[in-house]
Amino acid sequence: MPASAQCPACGIYFFKWAEAQQPQELNVSEEPGESLLLRLLEPKPELDAASFYGRCVALALLAFWNWSLIRDDYRDGEIFESFMHNILLPIHEAGHVFLMPFGEFMTILGGSLFQLALPLAIAVAFVIRNRDNFAAALGLWWASVSLLDLSPYIYDALHPQLVLLGGSTGEDGPHDWVYLLGTFGQISNAQHWGAVAHALGAGVAIAALLWAAVILGRQRQEGLHDQA
Repeated sequence: MPASAQCPACGIYFFKWAEAQQPQELNVSEEPGESLLLRLLEPKPELDAASFYGRCVALALLAFWNWSLIRDDYRDGEIFESFMHNILLPIHEAGHVFLMPFGEFMTILGGSLFQLALPLAIAVAFVIRNRDNFAAALGLWWASVSLLDLSPYIYDALHPQLVLLGGSTGEDGPHDWVYLLGTFGQISNAQHWGAVAHALGAGVAIAALLWAAVILGRQRQEGLHDQA
């Protein structure tokens, strides 16, 4: 049967079916990692001037606040006096409740895990659904500040001194990180892990704000749209 013939039953041309079975050539000229990086640096399409300059002001204020949060002494929980801690605390407590069905370990881990995972999930949603990398960068910054907020709690597990939500210290009542680090035999290294959490949070916070600044720079280069 010639390749140009048509199947009398289904109406498919045999030459088209044969072409569909041939392996497709892959375009290897574009590196996947490079493509992802470029996508993460793309500015938001059709941003008007008012929104752009509003974002510039917001970024400047966050940079100033970020410096203050990083400078807070994680060894005595100075960050707990900040407004940001008041935002993170209800999220932390909600994490305990949400993961309660998964047992004691996950219930206790849930507070710290949720206050990190929630802003990260929001950042990913902004990238995938909204194509708003600037907002995603701020979500990453939020997650990094959550880690800064956790660092005193981790550090405190060796010699509990911080007054917790119930009005007691870890010596007299429940302390998430006494339990968590004790589970893995790491209580003696609590201060080390607290310092690591603070350093990592500070580094990611700076990187997130730099990411946001690069996006605004590209936004300016590509031009702004008139507000409708």
